[in-house]
Amino acid sequence: MQRHFDEELNHLKGQLARLAAMAQEAITVAVEALKNRDAAAAQRVIDSDVGMDSLELVIDDKCLDLIALHQPMAGDLRFITTAIKLNAELERIGDLAVDVAQRALELAGKPELKPLVDIPRLAEIAKRMTGDAVKAFLEGDTALAKKVILSDSEADELKRAVEKELVYDYMVKDGSTADRAVPLLLAARHLERVCDHAVSMAEDIIYMVSAVVVRHHPEELK
Repeated sequence: MQRHFDEELNHLKGQLARLAAMAQEAITVAVEALKNRDAAAAQRVIDSDVGMDSLELVIDDKCLDLIALHQPMAGDLRFITTAIKLNAELERIGDLAVDVAQRALELAGKPELKPLVDIPRLAEIAKRMTGDAVKAFLEGDTALAKKVILSDSEADELKRAVEKELVYDYMVKDGSTADRAVPLLLAARHLERVCDHAVSMAEDIIYMVSAVVVRHHPEELK
């Protein structure tokens, strides 16, 4: 019975890793679509959301089945309940990738406002934080989870840099640029929200492993 339960847990881990990979890929394609104002690529991201939503439901059902059928205790129960939380966060990250793709659709057919530098950098941070959070969960690695949380300040700084440039170097100087600047502003905010979801995952992982609450308690990260 225990062997079967362990196999089910490993299968659950694989499904969560797959959902994370799908979300990260969606971010990659969405940001490329944004850079190139590529409507077809943006639409592929939007269409891929159906698959992520379906997998999220499968994972949710699996978690509930594991609780109902095996009545896990202590660490196993914390692992499954954390998996439920991470599943929801990853689905939201997929939704944010779709939001970026929608911003790319808004820019399709319009002249380039500026070459994108900081937004792709922000996307790389968002993907790295997401991947590290899932890896921390799979390996029970609180040090890696703390690294994810501490990376959020870098993402916040980049988002602010994007906002400052678009507002003051473009929109304030030339109001006609607003229809191209605003979608980029929103895309940066979507990507920063991805980082926030990664932080939430990392906080839950630290609690799962060590029963320490770090949400709203940054002193616990030391």
